[in-house]
Amino acid sequence: MPAEFAHHWTLDPTVTFLNHGSFGAAPREVLASQQAWRDRIEAEPVRFFSELEAELDEARRALGAFVGADPDDLAFVPNATAGTNAVLRSLRFDVGDELLTTDHAYNAVKNAMEYVAERDGARVVIAPVPFPTESSEQIVSAVLAAVTPQTRLAVLDHITSATALIFPIRQLTDELSRRGIDSLVDGAHAPGQVALNVESVGATYYAANLHKWVCAPKGSGFLWVRRDRQAEIRPLAISHGANSPRTDRSRFRVEFDWTGTADPSAYLAVPAAIRFGENLLPGGWETLRARNHDLVMAGRSLVSAAAGIAVAAPETMIGTMASIPLPLQGGGGRVQGVELYGDPVHAHLLAHGIQAMVTPWPQRPSGGPWRRLVRISAAGYNDLDQYERLAAVMPGAIAAES
Repeated sequence: MPAEFAHHWTLDPTVTFLNHGSFGAAPREVLASQQAWRDRIEAEPVRFFSELEAELDEARRALGAFVGADPDDLAFVPNATAGTNAVLRSLRFDVGDELLTTDHAYNAVKNAMEYVAERDGARVVIAPVPFPTESSEQIVSAVLAAVTPQTRLAVLDHITSATALIFPIRQLTDELSRRGIDSLVDGAHAPGQVALNVESVGATYYAANLHKWVCAPKGSGFLWVRRDRQAEIRPLAISHGANSPRTDRSRFRVEFDWTGTADPSAYLAVPAAIRFGENLLPGGWETLRARNHDLVMAGRSLVSAAAGIAVAAPETMIGTMASIPLPLQGGGGRVQGVELYGDPVHAHLLAHGIQAMVTPWPQRPSGGPWRRLVRISAAGYNDLDQYERLAAVMPGAIAAES
């Protein structure tokens, strides 16, 4: 990416920022759109909120076109965690029912699963998926091996957070559906990172973030619910829509579109973020995704070579972020966990002006073998020189680990 594109973002130029995957980064143009919405809110709040429904409709139409979904089946939510919670906490399970996920699941989502399982007397079943991973078939086999007659819901990542793997999500949802099992897909990392058509994923429910790879403002995500299941899914905050007499909209629409007074500017700026990504390079989003994929592949090769370890997954299972497992050190890796600030590997990278994700793997080792992953991201503001800088300091980071 030519250096002149860096001015689109407000990132600190003294930091080599390779961690877009954690919280994203909104471009100036998108932040300006959000501020314009905020200015409009504060200029005449009563008028604005009386007109909000129509503005949300417009934003949802743009989102639906981008993610391949009927806008009426989409609800804006602050983030994927809120979306998955809305589904999980709306559903009811019987004693002995099983909620299935994998050991790559995002911790916040797994916690929500544990909460509803404890509430209803169900239990969470964890399917172990190997990482490093050789093929998508390993993932399918691992998930299906954990299915039992008691499995009622599978909660699966579209793209995993710690390990950055693209799961074969349509194959999984098809296999589960044939067994009569509903699926909730955590698509936190999918929009903007891979070409997405939500309706073709085959899930019952799909939740995602827009503040990550779409580069929308923080606090913007969406929940998609298959139309035949919308009546049973309620927002986390029950508000005026619960007893609304309206018949011009579905209860799903009426309840999710108004859950109380809040700042909707992040949702309303989503169309600006979609336009930004479409206009950044000739060829639009397809070109941008391909460019970022190629860049992170080059970065992964550099960092893996510097760490003296083979790449951890086939290229076809990687989007625009990748995780590199560090070599196990002599102590056997029996460590309790990684603190984002204070971890020796992360601290070493920061000392060299590099911000990259350092996370434990497995994330819940239960006293077993443990190692660190370094996860890198590629966004519009990154270039190959930045991964070369990371590769150059990796031997020192590995030494700091021990």
